[in-house]
Amino acid sequence: MFRLNNTIFKLAFYSVCALGVFVWYVSNLMVYTITQPIIKSTRITKLNKTVHENIKFILIWTDPAIDPIVKLGNGHQTFVERECPVKSCFVTSDRHFFKDVTEFEVIIFHGKEIVRSLPAMPEIRSTHQKYIFASMESSDYYPICDVRFKGFFNWTWTYKLNSDEYNGYIIVRNKKGIIIGPKQDMEWLRIEEMDPVTKEVEIKLSRKTKIAAWFVSNCRAPSGRDIFFKEVQRELNKHGLSVDVYGECGNKICPRDDESKCFKLIERDYYFYFAFENSLSEDYVTEKLLTAIRNYAIPVVYGAANYTRFMPNGTYLNGRDLGAKELARQMIEIYEDKKKYKRFFKWHNHYSYHDVYESPESDSICKLCAIINNNTVFDKATVYEDFNSWWNPKGRC
Repeated sequence: MFRLNNTIFKLAFYSVCALGVFVWYVSNLMVYTITQPIIKSTRITKLNKTVHENIKFILIWTDPAIDPIVKLGNGHQTFVERECPVKSCFVTSDRHFFKDVTEFEVIIFHGKEIVRSLPAMPEIRSTHQKYIFASMESSDYYPICDVRFKGFFNWTWTYKLNSDEYNGYIIVRNKKGIIIGPKQDMEWLRIEEMDPVTKEVEIKLSRKTKIAAWFVSNCRAPSGRDIFFKEVQRELNKHGLSVDVYGECGNKICPRDDESKCFKLIERDYYFYFAFENSLSEDYVTEKLLTAIRNYAIPVVYGAANYTRFMPNGTYLNGRDLGAKELARQMIEIYEDKKKYKRFFKWHNHYSYHDVYESPESDSICKLCAIINNNTVFDKATVYEDFNSWWNPKGRC
């Protein structure tokens, strides 16, 4: 009898222990499944999406390897590495990530891919989704002429200043470090109101000896900049002056794998830098302008932008406005008058120029994630009814 009771007791004891272990295992498994960071799993399809209700899922519909989309990366990591204030976004190019593409909050389409080879579009869409058009390439290079895109996109993420989220090349800060531009209506100090050039800047300017430089590799751009440049060069040659052209389109060499060395040449030697865009589109102003500004050279610009959205009047020369002959004349005049030359740099006392990706505050990747997570903005029903007119230059299609 005693042996039987002992056996029953042991069986009961082991059963309770086994049950305890099972309960512990299951409870820990559930906690693990729910609390593991989303970046650790590439199989979220196996989990209930409601578990990750604070994460916004972004599907890249077109080629994920094209700028700026390539900067989004895959998963969650890019938002962590960039130290974005809002990190709760997850990116994938896997259309089968969920059972249905309507489960993604956002689907991004790249302009270049749409133009080059129109991909098959999603067969169904949900009213809660945002379809985003993305491009850092100009609309002159990649116009969208297909009328099927009228009423297709909800948001835009481009260099255009009236995009839903700006994704350009340049950020302007004021003396206090606050981002003030670029934007469509800028309020600049007039040159007359600006403080005199500092001694530090004067010293940098005093060392320069050559009139102008241009770093260029695309010799036949749609903007016609190469033709315009030749006209300017001819005018300068009449006065014994010449622009030094670096790269595939000139006879000067500076290794592209060491840009800092090339930039030092501009800062040390050149009065002007030719910031000529490859195509003519509104607001299309690239890092070429930054190259001039950050290396103490007067930008000679050539593009279709309203440059007062990017720089104060009196701080640059606009080739398209002036024409080749007048541009050359003004360049020579400034080159020969040090006092006049210095006036172009008074802005240094009041403004600073930065690459978009220099800080999380201006990083367009961070800002995209932030706006997607802004429920007040996201929940508004918006659509570009006439997207083609918004995107394309007049008369382009």
